[in-house]
Amino acid sequence: MALKISELYGVNADIAAKLTAAGLNDSDKLLAAVGQPEARTKLASELGIDAKALLELGNRADLARIKGIGKVYSDLLEFAGVDTVVELATRNADNLYAKIQEVAAQHSVVRLPRADDVTDWVAQAKQLDRALFY
Repeated sequence: MALKISELYGVNADIAAKLTAAGLNDSDKLLAAVGQPEARTKLASELGIDAKALLELGNRADLARIKGIGKVYSDLLEFAGVDTVVELATRNADNLYAKIQEVAAQHSVVRLPRADDVTDWVAQAKQLDRALFY
């Protein structure tokens, strides 16, 4: 399920307005628009958004495709070194869960996913096609 652009972590009011004006009002549309490097660079230039920031938002939109991650756990996954669906698909769920617990303590995160949630995320990621290219 797509998130509203304003619900993606890292999207401030200015960026949300620019993306929405360009017709990119949800995470799925954003991901489709920034999936290829050339398109991402062009869009960043057209909208006056830093290309690196746009890539980071694309990463968030990519993870938003996984049911259960949404805006809640994308930060936690980034802290654990996972910022794309492709990376998530390569992870061992038990090891990732342990890493999530470790980084949660370091960042004072109190709301943690269950181990079976992480297992489900990895399984979902393995079923999805790559949407973001570099």
